[in-house]
Amino acid sequence: MCGISGELRFDGDEPDLALMRRMLQRLARRGPDHEGVWSDTHLLLGHRRLSVIDLSDRSNQPMADSELGLALVFNGAIYNYRELRRELQAKGYRFFSEGDTEVILKAYSEWGEQCVEHLTGMFAFALWNQREHTLFLARDRLGIKPLYYSRTPHAFRFASNSQALLAAGDTNTAIDPVALHHQLTLHAVIPAPRTLLQGVRKLAPATTLTIDAQGNERNRVYWRLQARRPAALRTEAEWTQAVHDALRLAVRRRLDVADVPVGVLLSGGLDSSLLVALLAESGVRDLRTFSVGFEDQPEEKGSEFEYSDPVAARYQTRHHKYLIPNSQVLERLPEAVTCMAEPMVGQDAVAFFLLAEQVSQAVKVVQSGQGADEVFGGYFWYPRMAAETGDALERFRRHYFDRDHAEFLETVASIYHGPDYTAQLIAKRLTDPDADEYLDQVLRLDVTTLIVDDPVKRVDNMTMAWGLEARVPFLDHELVELAMQLPPGLKIGSGGKQVLKTIARGLLPDAVIDRPKGYFPVPALKFVRGPFLDFMRDILNSRVCRERGLFQRAYLDTLLAEPEAHLTRLLGSKLWHSALLELWLQLNIDPAARVND
Repeated sequence: MCGISGELRFDGDEPDLALMRRMLQRLARRGPDHEGVWSDTHLLLGHRRLSVIDLSDRSNQPMADSELGLALVFNGAIYNYRELRRELQAKGYRFFSEGDTEVILKAYSEWGEQCVEHLTGMFAFALWNQREHTLFLARDRLGIKPLYYSRTPHAFRFASNSQALLAAGDTNTAIDPVALHHQLTLHAVIPAPRTLLQGVRKLAPATTLTIDAQGNERNRVYWRLQARRPAALRTEAEWTQAVHDALRLAVRRRLDVADVPVGVLLSGGLDSSLLVALLAESGVRDLRTFSVGFEDQPEEKGSEFEYSDPVAARYQTRHHKYLIPNSQVLERLPEAVTCMAEPMVGQDAVAFFLLAEQVSQAVKVVQSGQGADEVFGGYFWYPRMAAETGDALERFRRHYFDRDHAEFLETVASIYHGPDYTAQLIAKRLTDPDADEYLDQVLRLDVTTLIVDDPVKRVDNMTMAWGLEARVPFLDHELVELAMQLPPGLKIGSGGKQVLKTIARGLLPDAVIDRPKGYFPVPALKFVRGPFLDFMRDILNSRVCRERGLFQRAYLDTLLAEPEAHLTRLLGSKLWHSALLELWLQLNIDPAARVND
């Protein structure tokens, strides 16, 4: 797990080493253990390493193989690297290291661009072919690891976050109107290749990009998720056993492939609790678990310790729990926002940031339950969507969009007005082929698009800000492929995640299984009052915000007049969403810069 960066020049100039040092400085938190650079004529690669697999210097990056004429920077973990290594050795390849990085080099040499189809895991990498003078970039099937890029007439650059690209100083920071529509309508999800900034793009999941020394590009999608029932029907018991087996394998894969201890982020919900149970079921001893809680508000509790404590006790884990006061949440918010590659409105972003800070002092790798709700139908809006009939987009919009198009037009300045970009995008994604029923369409959209740029990105950014690698077994691509075949009733039944609840029965306390769906709560960012309200008011009334002119003042005044009255359909604070967006721009873009038309 690491931070990667690079620059390929098209104009004959040599890449700027000083720029690469600035880019790597912006990636330092992702990889505290080693920094390296490598060059070849018009290409420069940079890497910050978090040592997890093969802790020796032999696995430092950038990694070059002079015999094969290849060089690589890689971020992620390949869970089947040992099997691939044996297969490649049988083909005559010789290895000089013991980790997963070198396996990618040899796999590319053997299978070319199709190497990604042999990889099981989470990854973003860039590989330079010295003989063909081509740069090959790839991202894992479900977009667990990030890969951003920018392009000018003279150069192509890539990095693990947008901040590293902005270090160049010549990146176009004008706001993308289409992305802005998604940001404010789709719960801050901006699907690839767009980002909020016109000059920063990101590689889509399950996609490769090949670019040559003249700047010619070629994209390839190497995996598509189907949501179809298999020809051979299964009983509920057979489905349950198949999911149980696949989940047990996914958990075990993410435990075995590490040369450092692995912990679990234990929230007290079904998903993370089930990970603990499955690890114990697999014979793991000396489990390390970590929980975080915040101050209560009258409307909502700030911790789930009452659920996580019994799970830790049942499995006798080495449990750590942290209670964070609101004063610390507010004090650390700006720091957390500087670690967001894109503006993220989820209340749990700062929770993960503060939890990861503590956990990173004990372990380098954790397993986390992200993805279970999307893969197995755990959210409250799925049954509501499924119960309706009629237009697919309208069924989705009524329960998910943060604001309708008319409200968006009232929210932002007229220079950002246009058609209902988000409705157009979602309508297209919902009607993609190979999904049997409406809920299949929704869950596939969530797994392949929405989750990528909401909880998955949030967990990666906030944990890697402390050099902590988060692994997500529920997003094992083989488990996801299996889950997408399940009848929808086995997902949304029993109040959501029926098949997981069946698996958990007897492994977890009934109170954990049968409790209402919980969320990683930070109540102060939902019920905005006191110092948090003052903080957001100062941001939105600041000179920089007024000069930027992104928001219409009348809209902000309405939010500020009744800060707790304006919630989205997913129960997020519209005031927090607005303040977070402006704060991200102030902290990550030159605050004196005016947005271009």
